[in-house]
Amino acid sequence: MSPVRLALVNPSWSYEGSIYFGCREPHLPLELGYARALLQAAGHSVLMLDGQLDGLDNQALAERVASFAPDATVVTTAPTYLFWRCAPPELRVPALFLQALAGRGGRTIAVGPHGSATPGATLRKLAVDLVVRGECEEVLVTLAGGGDWRRVPATARLDNGELQLHGAPAASRFVDHPPLHWPDHWLARHEHHHHRFDDARRGFGAEVEASRGCPYSCSFCAKIDFRDSYRRRNLDHLLAEIDGLIAQGVGYLYFIDEIFLPQAPLLEALVSREVSFGIQTRIDLWKPEMLALLGRAGCVSIEAGIESLTVEGRAALNKRCKLDNDALAGLLIEARRHVPFVQANLIGVADDDPALVGDWRQRLGRAGVWANDPVPLYPYPSSPAYRALWGPPDDQAWERAHDHYLAAFDRFSELQEERPAPLAALERACCGAGT
Repeated sequence: MSPVRLALVNPSWSYEGSIYFGCREPHLPLELGYARALLQAAGHSVLMLDGQLDGLDNQALAERVASFAPDATVVTTAPTYLFWRCAPPELRVPALFLQALAGRGGRTIAVGPHGSATPGATLRKLAVDLVVRGECEEVLVTLAGGGDWRRVPATARLDNGELQLHGAPAASRFVDHPPLHWPDHWLARHEHHHHRFDDARRGFGAEVEASRGCPYSCSFCAKIDFRDSYRRRNLDHLLAEIDGLIAQGVGYLYFIDEIFLPQAPLLEALVSREVSFGIQTRIDLWKPEMLALLGRAGCVSIEAGIESLTVEGRAALNKRCKLDNDALAGLLIEARRHVPFVQANLIGVADDDPALVGDWRQRLGRAGVWANDPVPLYPYPSSPAYRALWGPPDDQAWERAHDHYLAAFDRFSELQEERPAPLAALERACCGAGT
């Protein structure tokens, strides 16, 4: 096997007119970091670029890639793994990078939630040679290893305009992913502490991953085609990565886990480390003593999915929650005793009485817990909600979900003041084949 040269690119993101719900600050592209580590271990030469963290626009990114003269260029279709479940529906940004690259990057590969759920549309809109379906790390190593790309599992391509699928979306082993190391200048640009609202900040921010996937199947969660089955990462590898980040000046970690489950060995290890962190979780899975340990370990931010305040609403969302509102509120308030910021996430559900929601939010607010104004549900193509409405996603899935969302709501969320643009308008200048 001859070594190959690969460019891994997180493009320079912009969100004008987008419904994108995720944070717009720079975040570490974990999927590219894992891929780089595995590719380099296999003997390949890798250039890894991130538009925001390198301070480069898409034209400058393209010039860097062209100078590297790779055999293949990989581009992500969502800002990071952190936001694969709520990716920008439009493919404008990766398309603009690929247009600037103009065929100078070897064979082109798209990775991310779009190609996982809607490979045909992604191939046509981006005009790439291949998409990886599902989690990309080991698939990229297989592609770099030579052989016939047209037969690699978990990929899709167009053959004379016809979609060719090879195997199901990939689920990475993940459990033995090696510790990641990031360039110092990336961390120096990562001053943002994601989803942190207390004042005791020091050091850079960084994202890490202790587990992947979720054992639940909530109807609103976009994860069917990627990051689905639950896996827990080797603790020694994770702690080595965290220690390296601390040595580079990181003072805050955000665990991007779909669901950060109680894990005493990890929390006990963090107690002695000079670092704070934030998590996403379900509060109904925690006991008071574990919440106390969570606080001692350095947790300063909890984003807890509650979603609905009625039995009927939670059943409609397939939450499989056994606790009632009083018990949920009690755990949230107990968590706030140990953690400076606790948020209860709510989704707009038809069965939830606005007066009940308002009273519950006020009750929690008096105890120092923030419950957001319920947000409308966007039926992402990789969610059960989409498939309950329209069946398996096809090439028009993103357009269908987007049109439905814009038609169903005239008010979106307290975090989104401007009305999002139609998907066709967002992609018109760069994805002509898909409009």
